[in-house]
Amino acid sequence: MIDLRQLREDPDRVRASQRARGEDVALVDALLSADERRRSSGVRFDELRAEQKQLGKQIPKATGDEKAELLKRAEQLKADVKAADAERDAADTETQELLLRLGNLVHPDVPVGGEEDFVTLETHGTIRDFGAEGFTPKDHLELGQLLGAIDVERGAKVSGSRFYFLTGVGALLELALVNAAIAQATAAGFTPMLTPALVRPQSMAGTGFLGQAAQDVYHLDKDDLYLVGTSEVPLAAYHMDEIIDADRLPLRYAGFSPCFRREAGSHGKDTRGIFRVHQFDKVEMFSYVRPEDSQAEHQRLLEWEKQWLTSLELPFRVIDVASGDLGSSAARKFDCEAWIPTQGKYRELTSTSDCTEFQSRRLSIRLRDGKQVKPLATLNGTLCAVPRTIVAILENHQQADGSVRVPEVLRPYLGGREVLEPVSR
Repeated sequence: MIDLRQLREDPDRVRASQRARGEDVALVDALLSADERRRSSGVRFDELRAEQKQLGKQIPKATGDEKAELLKRAEQLKADVKAADAERDAADTETQELLLRLGNLVHPDVPVGGEEDFVTLETHGTIRDFGAEGFTPKDHLELGQLLGAIDVERGAKVSGSRFYFLTGVGALLELALVNAAIAQATAAGFTPMLTPALVRPQSMAGTGFLGQAAQDVYHLDKDDLYLVGTSEVPLAAYHMDEIIDADRLPLRYAGFSPCFRREAGSHGKDTRGIFRVHQFDKVEMFSYVRPEDSQAEHQRLLEWEKQWLTSLELPFRVIDVASGDLGSSAARKFDCEAWIPTQGKYRELTSTSDCTEFQSRRLSIRLRDGKQVKPLATLNGTLCAVPRTIVAILENHQQADGSVRVPEVLRPYLGGREVLEPVSR
């Protein structure tokens, strides 16, 4: 959540942020009104309680009519204090509910607009000209079937649409990707983490995934637990309700976990193969830093993502995501999109978000710097979302005979194998 003090001091900035996100600007004024009622009712309650305490000291000393009047006033005060307390609690509850609905403040450099209004910051690698090489590229599913690596038919039989099996060399390729990604993250100073896939409501809400993203979340009603769509959730909640000494920062974690997404609203999109699925594995980077260091850390996370995609020898571009396409917790987000030959376009493989103090306020995570205790900043960045990365590798590194060249960075994790060969020609 944002800082209420910042809202009071500069409501126009918050209105502009909501407008840039394409969200309800009236929410800002409703929140200002609720906050004013919360503060005024709190003052009223404190004044009445002070009078009540003072009266409590006077009554034992009074006699006769004076005591009767004081007792009468005490009864009235008791009712007034109860009413003021209820009014304060109601205003506080309304303030908190409205505050949780408000997105993070959009960074001033973020391009304003919808999904297609991003700005391309840089491009890397060379897009292959398959025509010049003399063959038409196969898509990842056809390649995966030739290699005995992907089985979507049995995935659908067992679990339904958008589920799949990685088989044989496909399973080995996932393990190679995960091990290589964790090796890079560990070398960069991240602590490897295996995280829970089920979390409590406060963990999911605290990271901002029960707002605009709630329709994509799986919920287990019987246990009131949520299946995470990313290990960002347990990694953010890992230090929930804690105070961290400033000299321990930055804290950097690399989480590996299964991820679950309902893909609500994606009917008809990417239905072929394993690009958009309900369950997948991912290596996620997560950082806790001082608020003043968050922008620099955001660039570091982006550099690590670029290093990873470059090591996989993939052509990709980096985009500055537009304001209307940001998640509620992100102040700014960069995506790395790899070229997918058979689609003829770039598609998202990784993203990194600067969430500033938004999540730490909701999760009550603070840093202690001398005598000062204040919220810290959190950031997240995909290192390897496995299925989409497999899609990009198969399509970009395929050869005319249906085999796939293995990027050098993965070879040590595949027993030195240089090429993935079709199971049968």
